[in-house]
Amino acid sequence: MEDLKKSLKMPLFGNTFSPKKTPPRKSASLSSLHTLDRSTREVELGLEYGPPAMNIGGQSWKFEDGQWIIESGGNASSREAQRLKKRNIQLEEENNLLKLKIEILLDMLTETTVEYHLMEKEVEDIKINH
Repeated sequence: MEDLKKSLKMPLFGNTFSPKKTPPRKSASLSSLHTLDRSTREVELGLEYGPPAMNIGGQSWKFEDGQWIIESGGNASSREAQRLKKRNIQLEEENNLLKLKIEILLDMLTETTVEYHLMEKEVEDIKINH
């Protein structure tokens, strides 16, 4: 019975946790391409950096100035359409601002007219009472 108690008190694998040290890592990349400058990489790998382009449904698209632009064989009309859309948005915003300003001016005119009529009535009341 005493042997059983000792075996229960003694840990099976030891008291302390001591993991083995891991070996140092090897180099992340065995390639020497990261040491080459950009022009050498372009020559070696044929890399040309430019705006992204793709072909969808027979239409060429190019990413310029944060937007995808249709570029069907150098068709300038699509660029003109994009420019006109931007201009249209600008004019709509300006138009909304002008409508707001007109509404504010009409409110101011109404308020001034009401004040004028109230003052006119007060003047008439004073004339009648004196």
